Amino acid sequence: MSPPPGMHPLSERDLEPQQPKPPSRRPLRLGWFSTGRGEGSLGLLATALDAIDAGRLDARIEFVFCNRERGQESGSDRFMDFVESRGIPLAAFSSRRFRRERNNKPWEFLREAFDQAAAGILVDYRPDAVVSAGYMLIAPFLCKVYRMINVHPALPDGPTGMWQQVIWELIGQRADQSGAMVHLVTEEVDGGPVLSYCSYPIRGPEFDPHRVGIEEQSLGGLKYGPGEDLPLFRKIREAGLVRERALLVETLRSMAEGKVDLGVAASGRHTPLNLTTAVEAALKDIG
Repeated sequence: MSPPPGMHPLSERDLEPQQPKPPSRRPLRLGWFSTGRGEGSLGLLATALDAIDAGRLDARIEFVFCNRERGQESGSDRFMDFVESRGIPLAAFSSRRFRRERNNKPWEFLREAFDQAAAGILVDYRPDAVVSAGYMLIAPFLCKVYRMINVHPALPDGPTGMWQQVIWELIGQRADQSGAMVHLVTEEVDGGPVLSYCSYPIRGPEFDPHRVGIEEQSLGGLKYGPGEDLPLFRKIREAGLVRERALLVETLRSMAEGKVDLGVAASGRHTPLNLTTAVEAALKDIG
């Protein structure tokens, strides 16, 4: 398709995934994709920037792409305000408007066209990797243009889906532990090669008091009764959020230091790093 005004046509070179350069030469160059709807998205970006500012992460965020425009959602507005307050180039390109301008066709028929338009907006940037952090769209075309990584709030063999689905499944399974992982984005949702992971218990003094009286109840009753206000649900979310942030920073550090090669990972020859010890040690640095 022809690119919208202000966008560049894509050449074959533009579609080649960018390979990371030796980290000794320069900081790791990152792109960042997010819908920016809530505290999870904002927290991931803020934590990465804090690590960069403190010298714990040798990286630079080249741009942030948001598939919302101002006025659509208050959470996204706060996210964009934060990005601009940090002086990071922001590309706000509304997927909602994109669909409306195409007669609200089903998204399955528009997904690739939207990805192509987004890539056209960003064609002048050459990131070593792109972080997908709270980006609410499947990106089958973009993950071919960029080496994209994503944070998923579960262990590699754990539940899939959005974070709410993960927590409910953990509660329904009476699980003893959870975790988070960073993986390459592929066309298979939550199914790309795993780069790193961490684990943490969801039993013990912090959690067990919140289990009293609920394990005999049905999962459906918990969902439609207290719902996400259920204290155990909130406690698991709290424990997961802070570790997702630390895991992302520790994974980016591993990339910057050459311990993780995205090309090797894409070929299936990377052994996932267990970063649990590093994540737990880093928690004291995360506000």
